[in-house]
Parts: sequence; C-alpha cells; structure tokens
Amino acid sequence: MTERPVAIPPALLGALAAAALSTVALRAAPARAGLLGPVLQLMRPQLERRLSEICLDAAAGNQAALEEILRGPCRQVAGSASQCLIKEAESSGRSLGVMTEMLAGRLGDDIEVVIKRCAARLLGLPSDTLKDVPLQKLQKRFRIPSG
Repeated sequence: MTERPVAIPPALLGALAAAALSTVALRAAPARAGLLGPVLQLMRPQLERRLSEICLDAAAGNQAALEEILRGPCRQVAGSASQCLIKEAESSGRSLGVMTEMLAGRLGDDIEVVIKRCAARLLGLPSDTLKDVPLQKLQKRFRIPSG
C-alpha cells in the first residue's frame, strides 16, 4: 500500500514549521534511531498539543468562532504532523537530537532537518527537496509568526 500525501493548506503546513521552531531538535547515531522511537512516542501528546495550538493561532487569528470551527481539523493536522515528525526523526537518525531539543525547548540543526523532511513529505515531494531552503524562509513564506 502506498502512502498518499496529506492535503494540508499552506497556513497549517506553516504551523508545522512554527511548532518546530518554537519547541524541538538534536543529533543521534543512525544505529540508535529505532531505539528512541518509543520515547518520542511518549512525548507525542505534548507535541500534538503544541502543534494544535499553533495551528489555531495561525489559522483562526484570535477569532473565537473560527477557532471553534478549526479546533477539530487542527487536532487532525497536529496528529498527522506529529507522526510525520517522529517518523522522519527516526528515519534520518536524529531521534536523540530531536528528543533532547524538545526537552530543552530549543531549535537546532537536527529538528530543522526533520521539519524540512516532514514538510516535503506532507507536500508529496522527495524528502530532501527542502534541505537547502532556510527554515526562516519557509516560516516567512507561510506567514507564520515567530515563537
């Protein structure tokens, strides 16, 4: 069975980048990548909550009625995005770094790689497509507020 890319509006895709900019990253040896997957899964609810908050902020713009309508879709996007981030952290051998950065609340090289790989995957592109695009350019392109 082949995976189909998830259709995500630009504002919500940008929310993925913004969430990572404000929460995650680090370095892991590829041999350890699979061992840390369960630990990343334990951190997933925290990541999903943050992604959902950022999605609502970016898409609803403090409009209560719109926020209520978008709460469910933002939760769905957050679920897909968190799965993608964890899968890409593992497949790129950066699980330890991602986990460490998440706990420290900082952004580093590893999470940047993971974000770009995940964004490309969600757009249906090869995973390395966005590797040379600065994360700040993606954030600006999708009009995502900092932090």
